[in-house]
Amino acid sequence: MKYKRLWVGLAFIVGLSFALLLGVGAEIYREAPPIPDRVTTPDGTILYTGEQIRDGQNVWQSTGGQQLGSIWGHGSYVAPDWSADWLHREAVVLLDLLSQERFKASYDTLTESQKASLQIEARELMRTNTYDAAQKTLQVDPRRAQAIQAVAAHYDALFASDPKFTDLRSAYAMQNNAVPDPARRQAMTAFFFWTSWSSITNRPGQNISYTNNWPHEPLLGNRPTTDAFLWTMLSIVALIAGIGALAYTMARQESEHEKEPAEKTGSTSLLWTLRQTPSMRATVKYFYTVMGLLLFQIILGIVTAHYGVEGQSFYGFPLADYLPYAVTRTWHTQLGIFWIATAWLGTGLFMAPMLAGKEPRFQRLGVNVLWFCLVVIVVGSMAGQWFAIQQKLGNVANFWWGHQGYEYVDLGRFWQIFLFAGLFIWLGLMLRGLIPALKRPDEPRHLLAVFGLSCFAIAAFYGAGLMWGRQTHLAVAEYWRWWVVHLWVEGFFEVFATAVIALIFVRLGLLRQHVATYSVLFGTSIFLLGGILGTFHHLYFSGTPTSVLALGATFSALEVVPLSLIGFEAYKQSRLTHDHQVAKIYRWPIYFLVAVSFWNLLGAGVFGFLINPPLALYYMQGLNTTPVHGHTALFGVYGMLGIGLMLFCIRSLEYRRQWSERALRWSFWSLNGGLMVMVLLSLLPIGLLQTQASVEHGLWYARSAEFMNTPVMQVLKWLRVPGDILFALGVAALLVFFVRRSTTPETVESEVLLGANKPDESLEQYGV
Repeated sequence: MKYKRLWVGLAFIVGLSFALLLGVGAEIYREAPPIPDRVTTPDGTILYTGEQIRDGQNVWQSTGGQQLGSIWGHGSYVAPDWSADWLHREAVVLLDLLSQERFKASYDTLTESQKASLQIEARELMRTNTYDAAQKTLQVDPRRAQAIQAVAAHYDALFASDPKFTDLRSAYAMQNNAVPDPARRQAMTAFFFWTSWSSITNRPGQNISYTNNWPHEPLLGNRPTTDAFLWTMLSIVALIAGIGALAYTMARQESEHEKEPAEKTGSTSLLWTLRQTPSMRATVKYFYTVMGLLLFQIILGIVTAHYGVEGQSFYGFPLADYLPYAVTRTWHTQLGIFWIATAWLGTGLFMAPMLAGKEPRFQRLGVNVLWFCLVVIVVGSMAGQWFAIQQKLGNVANFWWGHQGYEYVDLGRFWQIFLFAGLFIWLGLMLRGLIPALKRPDEPRHLLAVFGLSCFAIAAFYGAGLMWGRQTHLAVAEYWRWWVVHLWVEGFFEVFATAVIALIFVRLGLLRQHVATYSVLFGTSIFLLGGILGTFHHLYFSGTPTSVLALGATFSALEVVPLSLIGFEAYKQSRLTHDHQVAKIYRWPIYFLVAVSFWNLLGAGVFGFLINPPLALYYMQGLNTTPVHGHTALFGVYGMLGIGLMLFCIRSLEYRRQWSERALRWSFWSLNGGLMVMVLLSLLPIGLLQTQASVEHGLWYARSAEFMNTPVMQVLKWLRVPGDILFALGVAALLVFFVRRSTTPETVESEVLLGANKPDESLEQYGV
């Protein structure tokens, strides 16, 4: 079978996509909202300096950054979106000042026509761009300056220990005296003002703000742009057309496979040829580490969710004095990345000697050293984050050792560099197995090439997290952050997993080599076609130009295309456990892969497209509809995949051992059921009610303590408990399985192994 066209197509898609990604990135650098050297009034009074704005960004990061509220919609969901909250508070104060000036009465007592006239005046004051690029000075009206000072005083008291704000801090899950230093609080208010100014101020020569009119703020005329409506409609058209094209291509592909002559292969099942090497056995510690990190993440998730109803305590105990919300949420999200990555890296290290056909020299030492480095990175970065949020580090020390404030890449720069180096150590260990395999003519070289390229991408693309500095512009930092979160986690790790699964199925004799190779190359091309440029859908409203809206809307819709037909894959994978004897040994790993297909369709596909179109995301960004997608895609897809790969490796080491399936059965159904209950009973209803509030009143209200503490919302928060309990029981059952399997004596499963000595060519229909 010829694969040249597939390789050329893949290279063309990747090359063109990255050219556009980098080209628009350069445009983001040029058109990002300017940071003025001075913010002044007409009489020359300086309100803020550029240095204060940049230092304020660092102070915000040290409080947890996106783990305590959000900016431009990116972050956590208990505290407000600070840019939207500032904007609304400033508008309210300004309107009252204008009302007193013109009507000698408070704004709330005016007639609707009087309010409308003042809103027009306020819009002109706040939307008009008064930034002087030559002088790098932003001049504001004296009345607006009064409003700015009033809002700054509010935030100064909120982040200090003013007892009048105790209840509000509790509603926001903030610790008391979050920023003790008054100078640092003043700098942070400068940064909050600048993010709000960018959200309402028109770009030069245009009638849209630097954030494409986000957030929705009816008082000031911040409403969706024409482009948001246009590209939303076109994204839906692209989705429908893409599904049709893919269905036709898959039908044609299936027909061509039926015409292919049967492969003549003398390979045997992995069960009979696998030589357990010292380094393969050494990877087991990675999987025990996965279980420890997963258990700790679940405990922190329970605490973090509880802070949503009892902001500073845990059932009466003042836990926030020791582990505030910003710490527990930081650790919860970061541990999710750590344990999933550890499972996948451990799987790669397990595969390396299997592919090489022998144990490379000192491979076990490399595996052990890398594991030690991972443990140091996890413990060290988490300790640094605790010290940062407790305000025990300065701005520079915080950047290097503490908390960078960007969700999923929170760890300090030193730990980032350490992890980056560790990934290249892992790549070196992987190449020691891949290179010998590529030299053998009987190996699936094209599959191995995809696998090797994905390994290189995993190591290299984490380096995007090093592209911003301590005071890099927020819009630029967000651009590079999504390279890590979207491309590294959601992109190249998925290509890696696809190649690993294909190689395992081929080695087990469950899948013919040519079918696996075609499926992986074709699937990777389709996935990356939407996946690379789909990165832009995270950046619609992050101080980016309108071209981001067009590219993000179109290609994020194409991301959903391959997921729309993933039900076929789930059905075929589930059939494996009934149709082939070897697959019965790997029943539960395969079941977890079936769950991956299900959550890919629901979590990444349905819930992803729910928030991806520009018009939908305009109202939903920063609401609980985002963690609906986040939980079902991150754990449902990547977490289940990590567990499945981990079980594959352990099963391969223990294929003659009789596993106790009861614990695995409980774990599988509890994890999937708990995730579904958590989403359907709590997160999704909260997110939809917030969306309604955002459309009717503005995003500030949908995130406000006033709305989030209504009786209905409180009940919905508590309804998360059943799903959390069921999910936690699933993790506990998985842990029980790990403990019990260690004490189970080995037994030869002769009745299962019977007939497992050659590949079943009839299974080519199942795909990858």
